[in-house]
Amino acid sequence: MRILIATCTAGAGHNAAAAALDEAWRALRPADAVDRVDLSKFFSPLHKKIYSDGYVKIVERAPELWGMFFNKTDNAKFVQRLNKWARAIPSPSRKKFEAHLKAFKPDAVLCSHFLPNELLGLLRKKEKGPQPFVCTVVTDFEAHALWMDPCVDLYCVAADETKARLVARGVAAESIAVTGIPVAARFSSKPDVKAVRKNYGLRDDLPLLLVLGGGFGMGPVAEIMSVLNNAPGQFQTLVVAGRNEKLRSKLATQDHKHPTHVLGFSSNMHELMAAADLIITKPGGLTTSEALAMGKPLFILNPIPGQEAANSDFLLERGAAAKANRVEDLPFRIGQLIGAKKLSEMAKAAKALGRPRAAQAICEEVLRRTGSQ
Repeated sequence: MRILIATCTAGAGHNAAAAALDEAWRALRPADAVDRVDLSKFFSPLHKKIYSDGYVKIVERAPELWGMFFNKTDNAKFVQRLNKWARAIPSPSRKKFEAHLKAFKPDAVLCSHFLPNELLGLLRKKEKGPQPFVCTVVTDFEAHALWMDPCVDLYCVAADETKARLVARGVAAESIAVTGIPVAARFSSKPDVKAVRKNYGLRDDLPLLLVLGGGFGMGPVAEIMSVLNNAPGQFQTLVVAGRNEKLRSKLATQDHKHPTHVLGFSSNMHELMAAADLIITKPGGLTTSEALAMGKPLFILNPIPGQEAANSDFLLERGAAAKANRVEDLPFRIGQLIGAKKLSEMAKAAKALGRPRAAQAICEEVLRRTGSQ
């Protein structure tokens, strides 16, 4: 088979999901031709900056604006009208993606972002003859209307609740598979926790808080590290600043009450999560799914309106996370959790929700539905 995995850079999660699907497909069927494409490479420099960098800037500096956009566009009929309008406007980036698609001639397209659906739907209307099977992989626990398009043959979603939302909006139940959000195969592994802690100079006798800023070092990481100095009890902290070198340098030169280690971008997140007792993070779909796959509880701080708020609600309802809406509340809440029974209960709930084989399950479902298994 010829498999195209299509995504678009807007934060790090969509690309991580695409990479997980790529890895899983190649492992299942090494003889197949697999191509992974980021649609942002077809954008003009200005378009790319607005679309990719603009998202990061908005959610970081004006989350309420992002929440308003998220809620206003979360309407299936509105999205249909929006797509119809967008498809009527000539687009150089769309033409480049169309050329790429026709040159590769995929049997199936797996989308970890909703943007490829715009072109795939247009081609399905105007092109005669067989079209590739289209699988859309929703990378949050709530399916926003932007993910919906008549061209989609299969939706792969995080949970039964995600499926129910799509069904309520008119998607046929048989067109939806509950697979989980795809994560890399390494999140199925069981790293040697003692070896990991030793490698990073971490103590075996103290609980470990893992503070994540995401691939772009977003969120109030500096504020979190500051208020943790006021948290009671004995624990140690490992903070990952991502690609935000300014943040990493700032944290590395500060004094901290509790033993603290600061890292930049890390490619071994599965090991860091394995060593942690609690993960403090923004509740993005991919980071959340990685933590659940490792059976790790989460502490969520002030999720942005939109997909993060929805992901947060999902985790809180199932007992896999705790949440505070203000940074200053963190010391008290952390003091309550460290060493408490509730933390182990949250870990059990996280493990029950985890789907470390989601990427493989998605690939197997596509193979089954295309009769290629």
